Amino acid sequence: MEISASLVKQLREQTGAPMMDCKKALLESGGDFEKAVTYLRQKSLATVTKKASRTTSDGLIAAYIHPGSKIGVMVELNCETDFVARGDDFTAFTKNVAMHIAALNPLYIQREEVSEQVMEGEKSIYREQAKQSGKPEKFWDKIISGRLQTYIKDDTRTVQEVLNELIAKLGENISIRRFVRYQLGETPSR
Repeated sequence: MEISASLVKQLREQTGAPMMDCKKALLESGGDFEKAVTYLRQKSLATVTKKASRTTSDGLIAAYIHPGSKIGVMVELNCETDFVARGDDFTAFTKNVAMHIAALNPLYIQREEVSEQVMEGEKSIYREQAKQSGKPEKFWDKIISGRLQTYIKDDTRTVQEVLNELIAKLGENISIRRFVRYQLGETPSR
C-alpha cells in the first residue's frame, strides 16, 4: 500500500510522533487516519511504561500569574536531562500545567493520591451539577468523568494523556513533581 507524504505529514502534525512512526502507523492501519492515531497512542503508552522507572533529576520550575494578579502558581516538572528541560515542548508543557493548576485548583498531582472518600465527594457534587443542567440522566456518568479528568487546554484529553504523549515524543521520563497555588485573600490550609 502506498502512503502519501502529505498524509504522513498531517499525522505527524496532529500527534507530534516521528515521521517514520507515522508512516508505520498508517501502513499498519491500512491508511485509516483515525486507526493510525490510535496505534500511535497505544505505542506511546508502551514507551511511557518502559521509561517510567528512569530517574528524573533535571527539569524546570515555572511560575504563572493569572491576569489581574489574584492567582499565582509555581510548578516543578522533572525530566532526565537539561537538554530536554530547555526544549520548547517541555517548557510549553510546564507553562500549560501551571495555567491548568491556576484555572482548576487541583488538590493532587496523580489520581492514585486521591482517596476514595474524596473521589466520591467530588462525584456527588458533579452529579448534582449534571442533574441541575437538565441533561438526560444517561449522560451524567460521562459528564462526571469528564469533569474529574479534563485538561484545561484540550477537554477531550487528560493531563496524564498529554504528559504520556510528551514522554513518547521526547524519549525521556517526565514527571510533575509538585506545585503550589496562591489565591489572593485565601487562608493557607497548613
